[in-house]
Amino acid sequence: MKKFNIRKVLDGLTAVSSPSPSPQLGAKENELIPETLQSEHFQLCKVGNVLILLALIFPILSLTQNPFRFGRPGVECYCQHESGAAIIQLQFLINEGALVSALADDSIHLWNLRQKRPAVLHSLKFNKERITFCHLPFQSKWLYIGSERGNIHIVNVESFTLSGYTIMWNKAIELSSKAHPGPVVHISDNPMDEGKLIIGFESGIVVLWDLKSKRADYRYTYDEAIHSVAWHHEGKQFICSHSDGTLTIWNIKSQAKPAQTITPHGKQPKDGKKPEPCKPILKVEYKTTRAGDPFMIFSGGLSYDTIGRRPCLTVMHGKSTAVLEMDYPIVDFLTLCETPYPNDFQEPYAVVVLLEKDLVVIDLAQNGYPIFENPYPMMIHESPVTCCEYLADCPVDLIPALYSVGSRQKRQGYSKKEWPIGGGNWGLGTQSYPEIIITGHADGSVKFWDASAIMLQVLYKLKTAKVFEKARCKEEKPSTEIVDEDPFAIQLMSWCAESRMLCVAGVSAHVIIYRFSKQEITTEVVQLLEVRLQYELNDLESPEGGGDQTPAPPTPSTSPSPQTATPQTHTSTSSNSSDGIRDNIPCLKVRSSPLKQSPGYQVELVVQLVWVSGEPPQQISSLAINSSYGLVVFGNSNGLAVVDYLQKTVLLNLGTVELYSSNDPYQRQLRSPRKSRQPSGGLIYTQTWFSSVIDRAHTGFNVFVKRGVLFFPAKMSRKLSLPTELKPDLDNRDNSFSRSRSSSVTSIDKEAREAVTSFYFCETYNRKADGGLTPSLWVGTSLGTVLAVSLNMPPAGEQRLLQPVIVSPCGTLVRLKGSILRMAFLDSTGSLLPSAFEPWYEPNAPANGEEWDKVRKRRPASVSPSTSQELNENQYAVLCSEKQAKVIALPSQTCVFKHNITETSFVLRADVVQMNTGICVACFCANGHIMTLSLPGLRPLLDVNYLPLTDMRIARTFCFTNLGQALYLTSPTEIQRITYSQEVCENLQEMLGELFTPVETPEAPNRGFFKGLFGGGAQSLDREELFGESGAGKAPRSLAQHIPGPGGIEGMKGAASGIVGDLARARIALDERGQKLSEVEERTAAMMASADTFSKHAHEMMLKCKDKKWYQF
Repeated sequence: MKKFNIRKVLDGLTAVSSPSPSPQLGAKENELIPETLQSEHFQLCKVGNVLILLALIFPILSLTQNPFRFGRPGVECYCQHESGAAIIQLQFLINEGALVSALADDSIHLWNLRQKRPAVLHSLKFNKERITFCHLPFQSKWLYIGSERGNIHIVNVESFTLSGYTIMWNKAIELSSKAHPGPVVHISDNPMDEGKLIIGFESGIVVLWDLKSKRADYRYTYDEAIHSVAWHHEGKQFICSHSDGTLTIWNIKSQAKPAQTITPHGKQPKDGKKPEPCKPILKVEYKTTRAGDPFMIFSGGLSYDTIGRRPCLTVMHGKSTAVLEMDYPIVDFLTLCETPYPNDFQEPYAVVVLLEKDLVVIDLAQNGYPIFENPYPMMIHESPVTCCEYLADCPVDLIPALYSVGSRQKRQGYSKKEWPIGGGNWGLGTQSYPEIIITGHADGSVKFWDASAIMLQVLYKLKTAKVFEKARCKEEKPSTEIVDEDPFAIQLMSWCAESRMLCVAGVSAHVIIYRFSKQEITTEVVQLLEVRLQYELNDLESPEGGGDQTPAPPTPSTSPSPQTATPQTHTSTSSNSSDGIRDNIPCLKVRSSPLKQSPGYQVELVVQLVWVSGEPPQQISSLAINSSYGLVVFGNSNGLAVVDYLQKTVLLNLGTVELYSSNDPYQRQLRSPRKSRQPSGGLIYTQTWFSSVIDRAHTGFNVFVKRGVLFFPAKMSRKLSLPTELKPDLDNRDNSFSRSRSSSVTSIDKEAREAVTSFYFCETYNRKADGGLTPSLWVGTSLGTVLAVSLNMPPAGEQRLLQPVIVSPCGTLVRLKGSILRMAFLDSTGSLLPSAFEPWYEPNAPANGEEWDKVRKRRPASVSPSTSQELNENQYAVLCSEKQAKVIALPSQTCVFKHNITETSFVLRADVVQMNTGICVACFCANGHIMTLSLPGLRPLLDVNYLPLTDMRIARTFCFTNLGQALYLTSPTEIQRITYSQEVCENLQEMLGELFTPVETPEAPNRGFFKGLFGGGAQSLDREELFGESGAGKAPRSLAQHIPGPGGIEGMKGAASGIVGDLARARIALDERGQKLSEVEERTAAMMASADTFSKHAHEMMLKCKDKKWYQF
């Protein structure tokens, strides 16, 4: 029986109800380009995250904020509680494959880590008390929970039910005490006696509670509030940290006063008085060693007079005290030890310190306490991410090349040992193709990440700010900067993976071109081009106050002829008029001293836009580089500039209006608003103009008026804007072609301030009469116009460096609704045509080597189709705007397919991507929909309401790439990767690593024969008898509510379906059964070994006593 596919039915209904593509190609020609992609090839799901992490627990590291992850490098997991409440504590069930999380909403959850996707098995929600502290003894199933009221409740972690055994605060403290002791801040059992529980209250009271007799044995009182408590492994002493920066050490049988009081960072007065109070010591740990002095490790406790000092972790070992400064505030820390048993020498070897923006692991075994090199990508948020690029199926030699130069950037002074956290196993189903993510940051840095596996690994870091002079203080900042903070922030990136050429554009209207080299060089002079790209409005107002004035047409301050001037080096040709108007001044100053450039990306050319007649340069809204032509093009709301980075010249510098030539469809005859005939000459504006100003003010743009024309200053806040934000009325603008020709300034702004939004280099047909392919640059604008620029390239080789490139605009080709976002080209068979590129070569090769011969003989790699094509239409241009997509046949320039993507929203990001079985257009809309359209037919294949646009960060960083991959930043600290490929979704389970790998539990410490015979060793406790229902009864139902979780096999039954789900369930069940059998085997072996030992001791005792008389004993 044929399987029924509901997805195809829904796809058919969607095709009927949704705006369908409008085919204008004959049926016969349409059949010549078969489409292989179908709707069943697409499915949307999350792949993985890179994020901040927050709390720590042995043996696998777990890190706590709302999300958390665990494992060794390559093994990571992202979990999220449905409530979204903050996590206050985590407790592992060591070697059990489970985790308990306590949340700020007074709920605790049991996570199953035995499956690749952890799930909640049980939840318990407290109704009357607030949770403040949790403690789970090693190899125990009873969890102690302290509350804000000072009470302690006990939970069975297997069934997640409350025990009837409760320790009430009024029974724990002295009966004569009238004050409440405060919340519970610490709970732990005596390492040598499980029946003794130490309870720390915030007010400074510590109670040693006898679980069997249900009474307090000892009570210890100190004047200062308690933050944490730690045991000595022998169970005879414990240490407390206090709010005044002191540490108190207590003997358990001496409750009158502490045996020792220490103020580690306090100044000791000479008269013997109490030291001055210090900052609170938030946490202390007390770890012992067999061969030396114990370690006391704590955070906080610094003196109050150390103003401006960074947060510190203090390690006290014997007579030495080491203060380790951290870059960020300390959230938590954990000491890693050789044994999990609390009643044995711990033998600490490392300290894991979780900071607000980093994770540091300190080696305690080496002098100086060096840190381990961190394999986790924690520093993705070292500086805020401002833009992203994602490349799948990149050249295979690219990642090794970036890794080789990035490995030389590593700092010295790391520990020589391997990363100490080694839990979990790698996933087996990693992608067969390499993937790279590039992130641009607010400090001007660019980072390259290996994304071939689910986990990210940093490859190389580039600092673009090195090119410019840095102001030492705010007073030295140049007055020409157009941003208040982060003047070097990266806004756009263009990368050619095959040639390894990189081009970045910053918020200070600068563009930097980089070339990749494996050799170190020193650049004596940084090559600089300054471009005067400003759209000027010449207003011919008469001095009289009345009448309508008609200014002259807008005149760009540029010329289409190439600028062959020599590039500048240090000083700019700035000029200031007598009234102080800035002119020809760049926003940033390029450094004049020699620049030492390490292997990796090295500066080829710097291009800066300059101030024009007191007006700052506008933000760069689009950027593209082509290594085959040796050209870089960038544009903004004023126009575009084409730069030849090989000859270091500006080839084209035009306003957007001049690209139309005489065929401007918008008839831009600008007129000033009407003036009243009042003697004062005041201006009266239409209501439409005022509405526009108010609307733009609400969007956060600064608007001012000069000679009746709206201007939008480039002065920005820290929050970077999108290229689409050049038109802030995104939601309300009219995208139809019947635009108003009114005399309001709204019309002036919408039609005169036409921004360049996209570029594409290609070899195509620019005119209908073209008989062959020519190098071209296609330009898309914010008004939906696509224009062409012809490129007449000189011959390759040495002639390329001597003869100029001739650039000439060809006029308008196509118009669409909304701003142009993406352009691409298909050949006659419907295959994607990438831009031509030049293979990478070593630019700093010696003149007499083999590499130099390759450089001299190199030729650009052409990817244009063969000319022996029998079809009339040789190419298809794919154009996508904010509202619609079109497929244009070339050279006839006829529209063969058209599809209206959205009517009520607009597209934020669109890409033409290569899938395994075809190509498609992938779109992300502002209403949260992710859609894919087939090519060239533009049939809807996928439409999922995935993520509403709640943060402009998502819009700024969302990007698609080939083979069904995409990513975006969900927060300043987290990258979310998603896939829209059905094949990847099916294999995703195999790509995930194993979180839980059972290991052999270390042997318990040997108590010795005489301690076992006469007592004195560790005392065990039958908690089941004490806390079970038979011994303690049931807890009140109103105290907490039990909530079954969806985790485990029961949850998988509802979540998974088909053969894959059945196999996964069977494998998990088999793993759990094998684990239980292995545990039974281990316990049996341990019992046999114990019986054998007992038999030997008994035989030895019998031999000793056999010949003795009764009086000899």
